Amino acid sequence: MAGHDQSGWAPLRHGAFREMWTAQFASNVGGWMQTVGAQWLMLSLTTSASFLALIQTAASLPVLLLAIPAGAIGDLADRRRLLLGSELFMLLAAALLGVLALAGLVTPWALLALLFLVGAGQAWTSPTWQTLQPELVPEEERTQAIALGSVNQNLARAVGPALGGALVAITQPGIVFLVNAATFLAVIAVVWRWRGGRRVATSALPREHLGAAIRASGRYVLNSPALRVVLLRAGLFVFFASAVWALLPSVAASRLHLSSGGYGLLLGCVGIGAVAGAALLPLLRTRLSPDRLLLAGSLGVALAAAVMAVAHVAVPVAAALVVAGLGWILVLATLNSGFQTMLPRWLKARGMGVYLIVFQGGNAIGSAVIGLAAGAVGVRTALLISAAAIAAGPLVALWRPFPTIPANELLPASDWPTPRVAEGVDTGPVMVSIEYQPARDRAEELIAALQQLRRARRRTGAIAWSSWRDAEEPTRIVEQFVVGSWDEHLRQHERTTVRDQARLDHVLTLAGPDAPRVTHWLAAGRDLSHTPETRRGGSLEPAS
Repeated sequence: MAGHDQSGWAPLRHGAFREMWTAQFASNVGGWMQTVGAQWLMLSLTTSASFLALIQTAASLPVLLLAIPAGAIGDLADRRRLLLGSELFMLLAAALLGVLALAGLVTPWALLALLFLVGAGQAWTSPTWQTLQPELVPEEERTQAIALGSVNQNLARAVGPALGGALVAITQPGIVFLVNAATFLAVIAVVWRWRGGRRVATSALPREHLGAAIRASGRYVLNSPALRVVLLRAGLFVFFASAVWALLPSVAASRLHLSSGGYGLLLGCVGIGAVAGAALLPLLRTRLSPDRLLLAGSLGVALAAAVMAVAHVAVPVAAALVVAGLGWILVLATLNSGFQTMLPRWLKARGMGVYLIVFQGGNAIGSAVIGLAAGAVGVRTALLISAAAIAAGPLVALWRPFPTIPANELLPASDWPTPRVAEGVDTGPVMVSIEYQPARDRAEELIAALQQLRRARRRTGAIAWSSWRDAEEPTRIVEQFVVGSWDEHLRQHERTTVRDQARLDHVLTLAGPDAPRVTHWLAAGRDLSHTPETRRGGSLEPAS
């Protein structure tokens, strides 16, 4: 296992990962070629700068709108079918764009609409793809697999625009769109051969409805301090780091006086740095904590922003962009892998949908804000401010260090017995009340322990939680939480993790010699003849 960790390219030894990585690279290159072709076509259709700016919006907006429902479907459905359907949809949309462009039938709004459709297909694919690829390699190589996904994107960023520009110059944008459509065939072929997408049934419960699955993802992330810290770090970093990519074209053209070819070489420097980052990551992970990796990566990107602000020749900017590419990989791999490894299996894709929204949203908003700031105070000042903010971002660790949760703590704790109920139980909301009788000298300690349990209850089902103390008998303490349906409550039993179980065990040690009294209540306006029975004794209700 140690040998695997020493190579940043180890995941490529595995056939399924290698094939998907290669197909993804072809698709990413095609995507960047499409962007160049769309920009060129839009310039031929209209002189409006607004329409030109909307190209990026049309490509990125679908992720913000669709990533979470796409992730929920990725957690519930056959992933192979989902990927095949999404890739086929993108192929048809890109092919239609190419055919219409060759026929001279594309208008500015039609171009934006078709780009949005291609972006929508990408949004449906991304959460599942990001969680799928690391599963194709051994656990000890998953961080490298995630890093290689970022390398893939940065190499495509370096190669795609140059190829797209050259092909547009030789032919026309419609041909570029058709080439992009053809790259989806590579992905379809690889996914078609892959046979691992079917979900293995691990529950006798009915499959979650899409709306319930989406709400579950929101509850879990909102009630996970560890995940929120990663999202905060990701949002802060990408908001200001977007300045490097947003203002690089302006720096290349206005200050360095480079042609499109020179700009392509600068992007190539980013790709070189990304490859170096992937190669160094395994070694750096053995020597540096996640917070130090984020600090090192952030300083590398901050250095590039500062050099771009003051340099007047291309060589130092190119060297700084190599460092930026390396730093970008260190930060993205640390954030992405950290977030993924802290998601339980049932939440993987929809949890990554939340991450993508924060990251893509931060990038889009940051680019817009910094672009406006550059127009107001100048490119140099905007880059210097961004460099300072990127470098200062890791100071968040003084307040909230980067969290880690061992993978074994996210495994299901045990097979909890189904609560006993009368036949014909209603499907409406369920309130669970648990009465504790701790010793007098342990009551305050129990109340504090229940507060720690509160987030666990809410993460996997509870829509409301409270605890109460008897005014006449202070050692009589009641915990209550409400779940949206009986099925959702049963899922709480299945979603109890080893980490949650430890909190439950601590509560039980404080609860006194008598087992807690657990009661399940239905809404009073429902079928009261089938109210679940109260049970005494037994085990404490599982955390969720």
